[in-house]
Amino acid sequence: MSLFGTKAKESEEKFPVEKSEAEWRAELSPEAFRVLRQHGTERPGSSPLNREKRPGVFACAGCGTPLFEASTKYESGTGWPSFWAPIEGAVATRTDRSFFMTRTEVHCATCGGHLGHVFPDGPAPTGERYCMNGVSLDFRPAE
Repeated sequence: MSLFGTKAKESEEKFPVEKSEAEWRAELSPEAFRVLRQHGTERPGSSPLNREKRPGVFACAGCGTPLFEASTKYESGTGWPSFWAPIEGAVATRTDRSFFMTRTEVHCATCGGHLGHVFPDGPAPTGERYCMNGVSLDFRPAE
């Protein structure tokens, strides 16, 4: 049993970038592996990306797919980098019933890496708050 209910359903999901657990472990830091591949959560306020304010793109730390434009980032006060919208088609969601609650988990549409959760309490224009783990993201400043 996984955090999401049935391990079979999760293991059947296919993504354009597929790697073995050993390959992911070799490429990611232990903390990035724990969050991206094991659906962990980093400590709030621990990511340097909370303070990132430059123009650019936030990409998946697992596969490099661009996920969020810096112009959609805002200060939510939660302790995690937050965005009001992803780049179209860059992320996907699924129901997360872990920890005795129901939330909407956000993952990279390219590699399936766990990014965080989306909540319906964000700012206009979407009203959504994509609350992401900073360790799941790489920031690429605009040139």
